[in-house]
Amino acid sequence: MLNLLKFLNKTISSSFKTKKLHLLFIFIFTFSYHAVAFDIDLNIIKQVKERFGEKASGRLRYWQKIINDAKNKTPDEQLKITNSFFNQVRFLSDQEHWQREDYWATPLEMLATNGGDCEDYSIAKYFTLRELGIPDEKLKITYVKAVQLNQAHMILAYYPSPGAEPLILDNLINEILPASQRPDLVPVYSFNGEGLWLSKLSSQEGKRIGNANKLESWKDLMTRHTRLFDK
Repeated sequence: MLNLLKFLNKTISSSFKTKKLHLLFIFIFTFSYHAVAFDIDLNIIKQVKERFGEKASGRLRYWQKIINDAKNKTPDEQLKITNSFFNQVRFLSDQEHWQREDYWATPLEMLATNGGDCEDYSIAKYFTLRELGIPDEKLKITYVKAVQLNQAHMILAYYPSPGAEPLILDNLINEILPASQRPDLVPVYSFNGEGLWLSKLSSQEGKRIGNANKLESWKDLMTRHTRLFDK
């Protein structure tokens, strides 16, 4: 994150703490982003059950089920299903959860341990909606300032069409609202698999300031998320 901060400080005055990512365990299945069945390797489910218990493996199976059941639903329905599912996971700070200042977990890590912070909710929703066929350009993981909490926060923004006002998926509230109805959020920057932007949370796209690989945390997460089990 330090390189990103140097990069962003040329254009904005806000700053964030250096991100340090550590590998807990490899996320060993990939998302296909096609209208095919979403299947988690049974060996992974078995390993999660042995390490974290029956409820943990059950969460993975249920995640698999809701993705497959939602494949043919409308985007609005997919947003609601995804948002509701992940918002049931308990909130845990990275320090409490991973004993680290900051850690971006994969969806599997989040569900296996039944815990995550705002970054983990947003990332899990992003990958799930991508698996459901939502195009990357319609989704932006967005860093904001949560005014009432007076702290940095992360949400997922969904843009129904180019130039449209985004809908906000947030772990703080279960209702999905247009950005104009979330004055408690002040956008800073956003990113997805295609790029990195200064964010406006409006119908006007923010200024593009680079590629998402400027985010070391994102690069590390994607490495763990897409690595195939090669045994």
